[in-house]
Amino acid sequence: MIRRPLLVLVFLLFPLAAAAQDAAIKQLIESPAFKTATSFIEKDQPRFVKELIELTEIPAPPFKEERRARRYLEMLKEAGLSDVEMDAEGNVMGVRRGSGGGMVAVVAHIDTVFPEGTDVKVKRDGDRLMAPGVRDNTRGAALMLAIIRAMQAANFQTIDDILFVGNVGEEGEGDLRGVKFLLQKGKYKDRIKELIAIDGGGQDNITHGGVGSRRYRVTFKGPGGHSYGAFGLVNPAYAMGAAIAKFSQIQVPQTPKTTYNVGVVEGGTSVNSIPFEMAMVIDMRSVACAELKKVEDQFLAIVKEAVAAENKARSTREGAVTADPKVIGDRPCGETAKSAPIVQTVSSVVRAFGMTPSYGISSTDSNMPMSLGIPAVTIGRGPGGRAHALDEWTDVNPKSDVESVRVAMAMILAVAGVK
Repeated sequence: MIRRPLLVLVFLLFPLAAAAQDAAIKQLIESPAFKTATSFIEKDQPRFVKELIELTEIPAPPFKEERRARRYLEMLKEAGLSDVEMDAEGNVMGVRRGSGGGMVAVVAHIDTVFPEGTDVKVKRDGDRLMAPGVRDNTRGAALMLAIIRAMQAANFQTIDDILFVGNVGEEGEGDLRGVKFLLQKGKYKDRIKELIAIDGGGQDNITHGGVGSRRYRVTFKGPGGHSYGAFGLVNPAYAMGAAIAKFSQIQVPQTPKTTYNVGVVEGGTSVNSIPFEMAMVIDMRSVACAELKKVEDQFLAIVKEAVAAENKARSTREGAVTADPKVIGDRPCGETAKSAPIVQTVSSVVRAFGMTPSYGISSTDSNMPMSLGIPAVTIGRGPGGRAHALDEWTDVNPKSDVESVRVAMAMILAVAGVK
């Protein structure tokens, strides 16, 4: 076993030179306890596959994750955690006690992007599993269970407590509601000092930055009327169309990458009616918080101007056109510097397993802790593809599965510190 004084020095006090930290990680993965854990992981792989299939086939659409959450809560208990519970937002969690340090949170979201009624039956072709949500992020949730069992089997003693969380609300309009509650209102909100999200791609990928997003639903209303008999009255469709046209002309920087999109337009009654209500749903994103704010301000100004122009262009004798922009999504920007100890530590683990760290910026549960100044990274869950598609897939080759668990477990142990 690696002795606590060394790991306190390496992981807890200050970041050492990469070579020294790499040596400490190598000592960890070559320790007798890690070898015991590896042996257990190899034997446990069929259970990992079984649980992955079981969880995938329990629907977990946005805002309706409870059935899967309750089963996952049972699995956390079976894995041997203490204080297993469901919080008021629907997150399920349990604690693996350390020796009295701080607390590291490890999260894997259990919701999927797919709506209620989607066929989630898993199809298997050799080592390939195919089903909506099988990888994003059901594989991450199943991986976390395998990690907990391996830690228990090897009797690892960490310095920090580890809070393992199956969180809700990561996808779509869930708007990170699970991790937001965890860090702002949950019982452990003042104890969590670092966070690791299992929700990335390959095991060499380290997400250390959060793409911020602002999403709006804008409803345009007017008096409506017959397309012929009431011709000349203000039309909310024209106001919305003008807003879309002008919005499409906004110039945004390529670096830092900043984007916008009109994803949904709807409304109207019939072909021969002036609509009394129209709506659009828009998405704006940026790596940089300042650039995101610029786009948002321009967008809101454009909506206001389009309404004013329509009310000036046509008659308001039956009433004016109005617009009501409502925020339906707010994912904060944030970044954990590459020089931060948590990034340096997981990078050392990647190198220890013979890979080269690949750094990225994305939109994951890590956005929230980053925005609050809590060091966080998102790490890989293993092979797969076609995320958010009905033919989503992941491989369950025993060799790659074992390596996925080993790498992620080493990252968590290194960040939490090992006695």
